[in-house]
Amino acid sequence: MESIVLEANERKIIDKKNRNALRNEDRVPGVLYSKRIDPISIDVARKAINPLVYTAKAHIISLKVDGHEEHECVIKDIQFDPVTDKVVHFDLYGLTRGETIELEVPLQFIGSAIGVKEGGILQENLHKLNIECFPKDIPQSLEVEVSNLQVGDSIHVSDLKFENIEILNAADTIVVAVAVPKVEVEPEAVDEEAEIDGEESAEPEVIGKGKESEDETKE
Repeated sequence: MESIVLEANERKIIDKKNRNALRNEDRVPGVLYSKRIDPISIDVARKAINPLVYTAKAHIISLKVDGHEEHECVIKDIQFDPVTDKVVHFDLYGLTRGETIELEVPLQFIGSAIGVKEGGILQENLHKLNIECFPKDIPQSLEVEVSNLQVGDSIHVSDLKFENIEILNAADTIVVAVAVPKVEVEPEAVDEEAEIDGEESAEPEVIGKGKESEDETKE
């Protein structure tokens, strides 16, 4: 798995004023968590963290912070601005050799499904998998072959097997499927003349009713 160096500053002051100052400098605050050390508050250049977030691959990060030893870690959590979709905060988790780690890894769907060629629609229900593995086995992405999927077929989490990796998602979760295309049914044409005739014939006959009423009055 590819390793990328990320240089960070340690944040000594943690308050709203400091966060605003970081935004003005186009830097993003974060925290490094690890079983071996106390959490370290950091900040990094936005242009440095973006390639690690907006990507279809997972990475091992070699974090360099002034005054601290270098740490191998992975991204565990990211917070985005709801309006601009910019990264506003992130959490890193330090790796410990010999201990497993839980993380999300992107999925890559390989091949062209038979069902799509027949008019079906490929539905990618999951884009990442939650997995547990040792640091040395962390993959950049996990490939899922979809070539044999016909219309109506699907792949569940229980169908996936990867070496040295335990999948944590529910076994019955649908990962990808080829859905039956929707057929639009045109409304039946209505014969307006027949409808009008029907309405007229449905009216009750009232001829002579007034006369009968008059005779009854005379009696």
